Amino acid sequence: MSLRDFISKQFIDVIDWVEPEEGILAYRYPMQDREIQSGGKLTVRESQLAVFVNEGKLADAFGPGLYTLNTQTLPILTYLKNWDKAFQSPFKSDVYFFSSRIQTDQHWGTQNPITIRDKEFGAVRVRGFGIYSYHVSDAKSFHSKISGTRDIYRVADLEGQLRNTIVAKMTDAFAASQVPFLDMAANQGALAEKINEQLKPAFTDYGLSLDTFVVENLSLPEELQKVLDQRISMNVLGDMGRYTQYQVAQSIPIAAGNEGSGAVGMGAGLGAGVAMGQAMMDAVKKATSTPGGGGTPAAAGGAASDTKFCGECGKPIARGAKFCPECGKPQA
Repeated sequence: MSLRDFISKQFIDVIDWVEPEEGILAYRYPMQDREIQSGGKLTVRESQLAVFVNEGKLADAFGPGLYTLNTQTLPILTYLKNWDKAFQSPFKSDVYFFSSRIQTDQHWGTQNPITIRDKEFGAVRVRGFGIYSYHVSDAKSFHSKISGTRDIYRVADLEGQLRNTIVAKMTDAFAASQVPFLDMAANQGALAEKINEQLKPAFTDYGLSLDTFVVENLSLPEELQKVLDQRISMNVLGDMGRYTQYQVAQSIPIAAGNEGSGAVGMGAGLGAGVAMGQAMMDAVKKATSTPGGGGTPAAAGGAASDTKFCGECGKPIARGAKFCPECGKPQA
């Protein structure tokens, strides 16, 4: 390497970064054995943050703006390097840029159903999914706890951690709410706000700010959903006696129309129809009978055969009575 090449690579006068693509959260500025020129310029654009790291120690952090690098703009780095009031020589330091734009349309979902205790159904398994958005708000915390010394840290690298954090907080929210599943499903907006409040401290600990959290859907696994649908159907039907009559009446023409040939087919269809008709009559009797209504007609007829009427006054008397208890007339 020539002396000219060495000198051209030695000093950096301007430090800046333009995001080349979507989905980058942190970017390490390429130093390549170069040193930063005293009095150099640092440009931090809107939606960006920057951090200086000296020998593995976090130093100064910068928000959007144009900075001249000196002891006034780098107070922590000045202390770490033991500079005097005005340093004049180039210095070595790592510089990291962070995108503080809101990362929108981030998807979350329960990979496996969450088991919760429900007031109405007992223990049930719940699935959910939705979207959320966040942004990097504390570059120092994000660097020290998440991105570290990597050259590039992307949204996809953080997705799994955030999704698992969301699912864990959802489980806690469900357990603490004591709200039945049907009420949670009907008030997804209020549920999202509650989960949002529980998630914010966890995001803050990572150096992030949670901007929005949306619950798009809550559902039960297929087998439990069928049971819930049956229960809802029963509640809608209300009068099970009338529903039974309707079901029997609907099944008679189906049974009578069963495929068959000749007399055998006709007999089978007729037999099924008669059986269904008998079942319908039984259902009608059960539905129309009332407590204390006098029983069946046969019972009523039996009761009537044990009495007769007095020929003098017409009052009903026991069939075996010799005299009428009302008028005293002898009975035949």
